[in-house]
Amino acid sequence: MLGAVGVFMPSPYYRDDLVELYLGDCREIDAWLTADVLVTDPPYGIGWKRGANPARASAAHAEIQGDADTTTRDAALALWGDRPALVFGSFYAPQPADVRQILIYRKPPDSGVVGSTTGYRRDVEPVFLTGPWPKRPAAWSSVIVTAAHNQGNPSGTSARYGHPHAKPVDVMETLIAACPPGVIADPFAGSGSTLVAARNVGRRAIGVEVDERYAEAAARRLAQVSLEIA
Repeated sequence: MLGAVGVFMPSPYYRDDLVELYLGDCREIDAWLTADVLVTDPPYGIGWKRGANPARASAAHAEIQGDADTTTRDAALALWGDRPALVFGSFYAPQPADVRQILIYRKPPDSGVVGSTTGYRRDVEPVFLTGPWPKRPAAWSSVIVTAAHNQGNPSGTSARYGHPHAKPVDVMETLIAACPPGVIADPFAGSGSTLVAARNVGRRAIGVEVDERYAEAAARRLAQVSLEIA
């Protein structure tokens, strides 16, 4: 099946009343381009990978697909065009174009030990607001926090959902609740935190994930009836 811009669009990998999830490369599937607001946690472009750390119950993990540089992220943003976007990233990689504001995601307590050599943890990430965001009164803090367990904990967010950079659902709910109205798009859906959060707050969402392991994890989460809170 061909989508609006002539790109092949397969049947959804998962679908319910509010969410559609597609398996494939977001540069080749255009369903997400019909949405209104982009909320995504793409490959950062830092070549991240992790070795095993038995002392912290942390398993080894290979590099994230598309994380060698920012090419994959930037190609998706170019397809998205001049529309509101909220994009997680890294202080150690080039930021996207047309950044309107930078929020700070403060990770769970005791996160950010890996890669830290100065005594200060690497426990924050930038969240870039790009595109034409509406002008509104300054009502919210630009520091986004979570009640979730730390990411290295065996019961933490990453361990629970099988993705090394899974974002806590409460963080995604906070961000989505402040987004302009309309359908949420996530072309790098991972294990589905954005999609779960959007559904929790009553927003329609369309996601794409290139790795079937993570698409399957997202589909399992979405198939659960109960709300996730972290």
